[in-house]
Amino acid sequence: MTKPGEKSAQTRRSMSPTIDMAVIPVAGHGTRLLPATKSQPKEMLSVGRKPVVQYVVEELAQSGIERMLFVTSRGKHSIESHFDTDESLTQYLRTTGREELLADLAFERKAIEYFYTRQRRQLGLGHAVLCAESLIRDQPFVVALGDSIIGVHAQSDIVQRMKELFVKEGVDAVVAFEEVPREEVFRYGIAQPKDGEAETFELADVVEKPSVQDAPSRLAVAARYVFSPRIFQMLHATPPGKGGEIQLTDAIRQLIQRGHRCLGVRLRPDEPRFDIGNFESYFQTFVEFALADREYGPALRQYLLARLVKPSSPPE
Repeated sequence: MTKPGEKSAQTRRSMSPTIDMAVIPVAGHGTRLLPATKSQPKEMLSVGRKPVVQYVVEELAQSGIERMLFVTSRGKHSIESHFDTDESLTQYLRTTGREELLADLAFERKAIEYFYTRQRRQLGLGHAVLCAESLIRDQPFVVALGDSIIGVHAQSDIVQRMKELFVKEGVDAVVAFEEVPREEVFRYGIAQPKDGEAETFELADVVEKPSVQDAPSRLAVAARYVFSPRIFQMLHATPPGKGGEIQLTDAIRQLIQRGHRCLGVRLRPDEPRFDIGNFESYFQTFVEFALADREYGPALRQYLLARLVKPSSPPE
């Protein structure tokens, strides 16, 4: 018999949780992008017209996320400033007859709440997510890495699809995956699907940075997750690994090993992941987004075509 004030199991199952909060880890040092990241976060590097992290926030907002919790560290104040409403800048544009530029600041006026907490020590992605525990409490939530954009100009509904699957299946985790070349699997967390590699699949395991020979698949974790608050229990129970870091992948493994269902969702071919983790991927991403710019893309394409047929200057 259900006690007063308690909900029956059937009632609890019929209730669909609202997933409107995302944890965005942005605490990394960005050492592979030095010296560009010496005085600014890598998440604030420009890709086309916007900083990386703005694309992430806009992607989440169009998937129904209304509360953004940034896990920051020393030297990340520019992220907070970027999402503040700048009344003085707005007034300056109006008084100088540049009202047309106000459209570029439309993101300031979105109905989004921003929260910030600090990861005071660099102890890995799992630890960064754990820093959000007291603010998340008992809610399901999204994790979106602040240095990865999904889809050109963040035109992806992957988070919405993951949220819907999480609610429909009543699982404890949904993880996005992308297919990578076999020789690159050692860089990522790699999925071991339970029954085939369909667009959606159940996870039998997920392995952090396996060798090429031991990798169970070519499906790599793609920077987007949906979790129940049970992930915090797993993170507390996850021992630190190399460098004293707590790996989020290891906590997902614990969920699976303890009998909790975790699902994977493949990114579609039209929603590639852009990882701003090193200069090669950053340069490629910038060019991709710049070429897709409606106003300046066509002229840039012509410039590049002409430039590529000329003898190149020696690298500096």
